[in-house]
Amino acid sequence: MSKLDMLFSFLRFVTIFSVLLLLINPKFKHSSQTIEKPTLVIAVDNSSSVKYLNKDKEVQDLANQLLSDQKLQGKFNIEAYSFGESVNKLDTISFSGKQTNIDRVFKQFSQIYKQATAPTILITDGNQTYGNDYLFTSSHYKQPIYPIILGDTVTYTDLKIQQLNVNKYAYLKNKFPVEAILVFNGNKSINSRFVVTNGNTTVYSEPVSFSKNNNSRIINFTLPANKVGVGSYKATIQPIDNEKNTINNSKNFAVEVIDQKTKIAIVSDFPHPDLGVLKRSIESNEQRIVTFLNPKEAIDRLEDFQLIILNQPNNKFKQVYNVLNEQNKNRLVIVGTKTDLRFLNTIGNNYTFEITNQEEDYQAELNLNYAPFIIDDIDFESFPPLKSNYGAVTFSVPYQTILNKRVNNVPVNAPLLATFEMNSKREAVLFGESIWQWRAQSFLNSNTFNLFDDFIGKLVQYLASNKRRDRLSLEYESFYTGSSKIEIKAQVFDNNYVFDSRETLNIIVTDKLSGQEKQFPLILKNNYYVADLSNLPPSEYSFTISAVNENISKSGNFQILEYNVEQQFLNANVTKLEQLATNSNGKSFFVSDTKNLVNEILNDDRFVAIQKVNKNVIPLVDWKYLLALIALSLTVEWFLRKYNGLI
Repeated sequence: MSKLDMLFSFLRFVTIFSVLLLLINPKFKHSSQTIEKPTLVIAVDNSSSVKYLNKDKEVQDLANQLLSDQKLQGKFNIEAYSFGESVNKLDTISFSGKQTNIDRVFKQFSQIYKQATAPTILITDGNQTYGNDYLFTSSHYKQPIYPIILGDTVTYTDLKIQQLNVNKYAYLKNKFPVEAILVFNGNKSINSRFVVTNGNTTVYSEPVSFSKNNNSRIINFTLPANKVGVGSYKATIQPIDNEKNTINNSKNFAVEVIDQKTKIAIVSDFPHPDLGVLKRSIESNEQRIVTFLNPKEAIDRLEDFQLIILNQPNNKFKQVYNVLNEQNKNRLVIVGTKTDLRFLNTIGNNYTFEITNQEEDYQAELNLNYAPFIIDDIDFESFPPLKSNYGAVTFSVPYQTILNKRVNNVPVNAPLLATFEMNSKREAVLFGESIWQWRAQSFLNSNTFNLFDDFIGKLVQYLASNKRRDRLSLEYESFYTGSSKIEIKAQVFDNNYVFDSRETLNIIVTDKLSGQEKQFPLILKNNYYVADLSNLPPSEYSFTISAVNENISKSGNFQILEYNVEQQFLNANVTKLEQLATNSNGKSFFVSDTKNLVNEILNDDRFVAIQKVNKNVIPLVDWKYLLALIALSLTVEWFLRKYNGLI
């Protein structure tokens, strides 16, 4: 055989052998090993209370020491966080947080490290200013916790105002109640005086005394509301000799005095849980009072109210509707399974119902383009469905949809809650009952009824007023506490009263005491603009919001009350942090004892690296190189035969 024939034979052998291998398709086992280290979580308290306790430098040094420790890096994957009001990846520690929420730390860590081995070092003073009790929340976090306690166990003599309870609103020429809870921490008997001032005027004063056993006092008193507007007050318990912390001896509070209440009537022919929920939500604002009436009682009393809520009307409401139309009264109509739709179709001419005698459950979906007033999304989509009548609703007047219907999570092009204005009259229609379940679900979502009550309050405020809508509308509080979020919201409309998202709004804020001015842009968020003024110091302010492209502006006033909850603590909460460590099978340490902490974690047999072996069975047909070899041998053979004239 010539060399060329031998080459052809070799190439053909390679091709046939490879094809036969593919037909047999043998399988190969491939094993790979990986070492998975446990995670060491470091959470650092970034609130201002750490700085107030003079532990900020120690915390900085400790965090740097833990993050750079070579032994810890060798045994763990270290992940560091800072927390105050929220939990964030550790970047810089400024100790500027106005609140401490340790509860949120464990809630988020429970989700992140649910399936991992993650011992947690918690560097904090243990003083939480809001949120659920973190001892309870930490019971769901299945990781050992090692609190590093910032502070000492020394008990200082201290007088403080533990709490002030006062209504947000009062009514002109009335007296409003105030409750003060005073607490003493010490072993000796002392005498002091509790004083309340309005500017330079003392409006209330009372002597108080405390001892080791009698260490708390509740004072109840009333103050007169003689002037419309916001009244600012300062409550003080006079400090005693050698008292270390005098900041917690004073608290500022404010009350807005208004001239009259808004009266609202709920007219219903039968009892329903929705009625109690509406009353409770509406009266959460002290400016409003709700009265229950049946249709017969309501006929002669409707003129006493600014808003009428009609719950599932029927034929008994005929005279009520006649009087409402004569007086051109604003109203909210609730349509449910007991509503007489035929009656509504004959009594009104703004909307008509398709009558099917069938029921349906409708979920809610917020319309972000609703313009008449600002609505925050309170997670409507998580709310239980409302029960109502199945069938289409036809409006004969222009209307605005607040909430759209959804059936089985599928959007339906139909309103669940809508409003409209005709002839200086405002009306809203809710096409569903069992709204009491929404308030309950809102509480489950946020641990407070305030979000739902604020939503109902805004709807009532809109319906109870016949004031013509301005092209620039504002939403803000008359006063804020220094620890709360300070936001001013605004809406701007074009000449047709359609929300204008292309406009640019600016706010100029002037400190009335210093005369200093600051200008901020407002940020577009859904269907409104918002300015975050949380960085402003406590003072009295005036502001003006103006539109850049339109010659419209609006002004207002607000006051920021001086109060820093983070400065109310003298000590670390040692007892609670030690209990936290015990409950989680961890161990607590003081900030000066970090060397023992590192040794404790390094020597703990629970935190070991895990060797994982991954075995993969790979069939030969998946080996691409063999296919390439077949293609290459056939190609070379063909070119050689072609070159030598054998093809």
